[in-house]
Amino acid sequence: MLASRLAYLFSGRVHYAWVVLAVVFTSTLAGVGVRAAPGVMIVPLQHAFGWDISTISGAISLNIILLGATGPFMTGLMQVIGLKRTILLCLALLMAGTGLSSLMTASWQLFLTWGLMVGIGSVAGAVGMAAAVANRWFARRTGFAMGLLTAANAAGQLIFLPLLALLAERYGWRAVAICVTLAVAVVFPIVAIMLPESPARIGLTPYGSTAMQPPGSDHAAGGNPFAVAIQALIRGSRSMDFWLLCLTFGVCGFSTNGLINTHLIAYCADHGIAEVNGASILAVIGVFSLIGSTASGWMCDRFNPRVLLFWYYGLRGLSLVAVPFTSFDPISLSVFAVFYGLDWVATGPATFALTNEVFGRRDTPVIVSWIFAAHQIGGALAAFGAGTVRSLEGSYLLAFVASGLACLLASLLVLRISRPVPAIAAAE
Repeated sequence: MLASRLAYLFSGRVHYAWVVLAVVFTSTLAGVGVRAAPGVMIVPLQHAFGWDISTISGAISLNIILLGATGPFMTGLMQVIGLKRTILLCLALLMAGTGLSSLMTASWQLFLTWGLMVGIGSVAGAVGMAAAVANRWFARRTGFAMGLLTAANAAGQLIFLPLLALLAERYGWRAVAICVTLAVAVVFPIVAIMLPESPARIGLTPYGSTAMQPPGSDHAAGGNPFAVAIQALIRGSRSMDFWLLCLTFGVCGFSTNGLINTHLIAYCADHGIAEVNGASILAVIGVFSLIGSTASGWMCDRFNPRVLLFWYYGLRGLSLVAVPFTSFDPISLSVFAVFYGLDWVATGPATFALTNEVFGRRDTPVIVSWIFAAHQIGGALAAFGAGTVRSLEGSYLLAFVASGLACLLASLLVLRISRPVPAIAAAE
């Protein structure tokens, strides 16, 4: 196995956990490129087919919902067939969905490809997979590892959005679909060759640990991914903390991928800002989000994640309420991009840290996938709702204010999440 040989070459220099982190980071980049693409395709699809924003937003909403709804079951499948096989399956679905979309001529095909297939395939870079990698490969610096994987979402924006916007402007939406398909195709063999199932499979202990786990411990007993997912949901639903995490992370999705990722470029177009410039603003958000997410992971290893989330949601809410009332000029948008970008995905590592704290490392990957499902429901509501508001009112003002107020409420709710007691937290 090539991964075993690579681990041997790296021994004494760097733990192979960091190589795994780099591989999963790269695969997440490709998935983020796919998920970010609809934001630059809204206007070109309008021009090409005459579809209104609410129709296109509906397909994007389906994508977001499925990413969340299938996440727990795909994470359960990961425990049955393995992490590597599950990620490769998801990447194959992404390639199929984006590749076939280049041939679409009707709106139902948009729902089938960018809605259904991309929605399920995007689980490859979702929080459940990232949590499994962080908990499986890192006994120490788990929060930092999760922060880096979460930061891949920001880096994906930085790398892909300006390029995709330029392609959409010069060559149309089909060029965007082809570009992201090729990106996933490049990543696929890297994952296939360099990602081991677990440290034990290549004779290593997790980073920061001296205890070797048995090779079969990375598979769930019973071999039923649906049972794994449902049992985790039953366990989590008995805790009020689970519902608080779901509600607040739902607000996170409502205020990020559902609103900003999907509609900011169109919002900029309403103010006469070209698509490429609007995508550049999202890229700036991505730059500072990369910094914010990594810093959040580092802080989660040292500080109370409840307090961190209070500040993340509070500051995000203030920025969303304020931006519609600015002059929407380069200065105000730059300030917004920096301020908002720093906590764009910083909530991810903190939510993961809280889930680890309350439910234990063993159960966290599946339980946090259910919490992420709430995130995607919030994102879907914002993607469709903001598009509908724009179609009816001719403005995104109401959508931004509602999202900001929801963030301010979430900042208070996270302080209600209790500290675990031994009976609640699972044995690690």
